[in-house]
Amino acid sequence: MEESISGFKCRGSWGEVVEHGERITRALRESGVEGAHFDDWDEWRPKSHERLGEDVNEKTAKQASVGEGEGEKEGKAPNEDLKTAGEKLSRSYEKIEEGDDEGAVESWQDSINYVARAADSAGRKALRKVEDTVYRKVMTQLAPYYFDNELISANIQQVGRGTGEEQFVFEVNVNDDGLKSNVSEMLRNYEDEVDRWHIDTEKETEVAEAVEGVEVPVTDAEKRSKSTTN
Repeated sequence: MEESISGFKCRGSWGEVVEHGERITRALRESGVEGAHFDDWDEWRPKSHERLGEDVNEKTAKQASVGEGEGEKEGKAPNEDLKTAGEKLSRSYEKIEEGDDEGAVESWQDSINYVARAADSAGRKALRKVEDTVYRKVMTQLAPYYFDNELISANIQQVGRGTGEEQFVFEVNVNDDGLKSNVSEMLRNYEDEVDRWHIDTEKETEVAEAVEGVEVPVTDAEKRSKSTTN
């Protein structure tokens, strides 16, 4: 691992960069970090059973897209909000006929808000579709797979493709300087104290390849099982 002002960088096999992400995640957890930003990072970081061009690609496109608007968060489609806007506008006319000017203005404002929310939802949906297409078809050919939130900024890319020495470069930066210093100390302790890091794997998976031509390493338990049956 290399440490610089831009973060903690690891260059190596898929297993080595997966381990790098696990160590940083453990250091963050032991530093008391939790919440949505930590969960998003923990979900995005590469796993031993995943492929860079498929799983990490998909997760990167998802986290990079435009977030949900208020209407989407409530599960409302644009046409539903437009229907509600029409009902609010009709109610506004009724209030006017009843002589309730204040109520009419309130219903009219509600109608405008629903129209704006419908437009916002439709716009976000269209943007996400364009973003997803552009990212998957173009950006992954030009830039590494990346992750960015208030807690972590990270990127990973494959290097040496086609040379027979495919490796990966995974760089992770902790955005808070104080927390970054703490994580740095923990990572050094891990290197001194942990002789062998046991990479987390899915318990029920039988994936034959971890990533683009690289076989999943056999665990110590599997080796012992094979030796007792032979």
